[in-house]
Amino acid sequence: MKLSELQIGSTATILAVGGAGALRQHFLDMGLIQGTEVTVVKYAPMGDPIELRLHGYELTIRLEDAKNIEVSKAHEPKAEKEKHHGPETHHPGYGEGGKFHNRKQENPLSERETLTFALVGNQNCGKTTLFNQLTGSKQHVGNFPGVTVDRKDGVIRGYDNTLITDLPGIYSMSPYSSEEIVTREFVIGEKPKGIINIVDATNIERNMYLTMQLLELGFPMVVALNMMDELRENGGSVKVNEMEAALGVPVIPISAAKGEGIEELIRHAIHVAKYQEKPLKTDFCSKDEGIHRGIHAVMHLIEDHAAQAEIPIRFAASKVMEGDNKLLEQLKLTDQEKKILEEIAGQTEVETGMDRAAAVAQMRFRYIEDVCSSTIVKPKESKERIRSRKMDHFLTGKYTGIPAFIGIMGIVFWLTFNVIGAFLQGLLETGITQLTNLVNQAMTAAHVNSVVHSLVIDGIFNGVGSVLSFLPIIVTLFFFLSILEDSGYMARVAFIMDKLLRKLGLSGRSIVPMLIGFGCTVPGVMASRTLPSERDRKMTILLTPFMSCTAKLPIYAFFTAAFFQKYEALVMIGLYVFGIVMGILMALIFKKTAFKGEAVPFVMELPNYRMPGAKNVGHLLWDKAKDFLQRAFTVIFVATIIIWFLQNFDTGLNMVSDSQDSILALAAGFLAPVFAPVGFGDWRIITALISGFLAKESVVSSLTVLFGSTALLQSSLAIPGAAALLIFCLLYTPCVAAIASVKRELGGKWAAAMALGQCVIAWIAAFVMYHLILLFM
Repeated sequence: MKLSELQIGSTATILAVGGAGALRQHFLDMGLIQGTEVTVVKYAPMGDPIELRLHGYELTIRLEDAKNIEVSKAHEPKAEKEKHHGPETHHPGYGEGGKFHNRKQENPLSERETLTFALVGNQNCGKTTLFNQLTGSKQHVGNFPGVTVDRKDGVIRGYDNTLITDLPGIYSMSPYSSEEIVTREFVIGEKPKGIINIVDATNIERNMYLTMQLLELGFPMVVALNMMDELRENGGSVKVNEMEAALGVPVIPISAAKGEGIEELIRHAIHVAKYQEKPLKTDFCSKDEGIHRGIHAVMHLIEDHAAQAEIPIRFAASKVMEGDNKLLEQLKLTDQEKKILEEIAGQTEVETGMDRAAAVAQMRFRYIEDVCSSTIVKPKESKERIRSRKMDHFLTGKYTGIPAFIGIMGIVFWLTFNVIGAFLQGLLETGITQLTNLVNQAMTAAHVNSVVHSLVIDGIFNGVGSVLSFLPIIVTLFFFLSILEDSGYMARVAFIMDKLLRKLGLSGRSIVPMLIGFGCTVPGVMASRTLPSERDRKMTILLTPFMSCTAKLPIYAFFTAAFFQKYEALVMIGLYVFGIVMGILMALIFKKTAFKGEAVPFVMELPNYRMPGAKNVGHLLWDKAKDFLQRAFTVIFVATIIIWFLQNFDTGLNMVSDSQDSILALAAGFLAPVFAPVGFGDWRIITALISGFLAKESVVSSLTVLFGSTALLQSSLAIPGAAALLIFCLLYTPCVAAIASVKRELGGKWAAAMALGQCVIAWIAAFVMYHLILLFM
């Protein structure tokens, strides 16, 4: 039978994995191999994808892909052999006993040479938390696979001559998505002096698949067993010395979140790098296995080519046997050698009874099972897992999952715009107003020059101050988004929304960059790197700006307070919904035109729910507040002064009594006719929109400077025009920083096309809105 036919709660054994290419290899790397027991946990609320349990962790795949996996008839899970809880063996410590750091054979690197380290591990195993502990950095940490989407460098605290690089999470050295390529290329190409492989101690069996491949590279390495505190709390333990003997590298138990074992890990990592102590073991196949003969035959065949390409021979042989075309190209084999290679692979498949990629995967998992069975006392089911399962009954339930998601997002926006954010905004506004009045009175009493007086009060205080008052709303929204991500709920949202997004031509994973886009478009664009398909990445990046970022909140709040005060919350929510609807509409258009084809398969691990760390959330909020304040006192500050100057002076640099005679009026007058059909052809509004290209918040500061008072704005703009302007601000080109991030990800042509395209779409939507309201008024 097929895996897609297995009922919820049923267990079966995998007999064969069909399909081809990178997806099939990814399945093998994730443990979907012949002989593995797999249990169906549940289906998503819309009936697809499906959640599976194997090798002690949860994996989600689509039903369509599950149809390619053949399984036995359902049976009772095999009972695990009970192991007696002996005393937990602690690591002997740096240089104390054991078979490592034998100083008789040491030949240290020069003191002047920088010790470079790669921090490598599976997605969501705590790499960034450990990186922060090692370096004192404050990188964002999340409970969603793929939070790190680029490499980050830092110096290990207390060791100036070091450089450690935090790399994106990777399940194997067969990269499946673009951010995984960053990790593989760094490790193979940069050849760090040492590798710190971080392993989730609560799920060693799945994490160790990557460890096997890193050991094959032959670089000096230490294994950091993270989350040991969770393992111990649930009755589990690790025989560390036995695991060291089995792997041939130092193994250090740590808890990155609590800072336990970090100093010992640093000492071991520095030592193996300084003395270039390579793994004692890189061969994990049994001599009586057909895969052993195959891999060693390949090693002899490619030995000189691997040396020339500077790729470790054992690693190269395993990847060639898997059918890794990228690595095969690097080896530059002759046609005759390629023919011999195929013969070796064919013979291996005959001897193992499975295709060569599956045989390599099975070899690794067999060794992992042997190591785990002899070194790990498995814990009872963790309280985190029990809690997650109970929460998922509601949050991902068939009838409750989607309403729960809508309800959660509704509560987030309501608390942000109507309760917490609105209350804090009121307090800050009061403070800014009082400070402005004090400065105004002081300058009047001191008889300060009228030009300087106007610059300080009308330009700086009214302009920048009006933007600063929206800081509480922005920080509040980021706070809630951070809570959702850190808790592990974002991964569930991707699981729930996959089937719906597939109808738009996207994968469920695309929902995460889009949700992040509600906070800020820049990290939303960067988060798209976790998507394994170039097509999905491009589509997601182009759709993310339709998700209204927090920088636009000051504009919405300003205009709703001035024109739609009775319906403020309704208009705010309506704008967000309209942005989503426009995103859906554009996705359908893209699917039929520029991005024809199917979305990539949905393969994702579901982490346990965790309590968000107060320190991590605090760091994120401070970073966002700091970023906003920096823009307020740099970009927006400069833009405000420039606009004040252009508004108050004519081409002869004479101060004008009427701003209609100013340089600004002259420049913006050329564009005013373009916006007359959409209801806001006033040159002052056009000027404010232009300033929004620098930073969306500066639209409000510019309008405040140009109009001077809300009453004057209300007299210059009718309600249909205000509604059309809100729609335009929602949809038109995002800020320069967002455009720059799109350029970095997709190139200049795509960035230019998006900038121009969004302006056109915004104008059309504003035109329709303006004339619809006129029709019904």
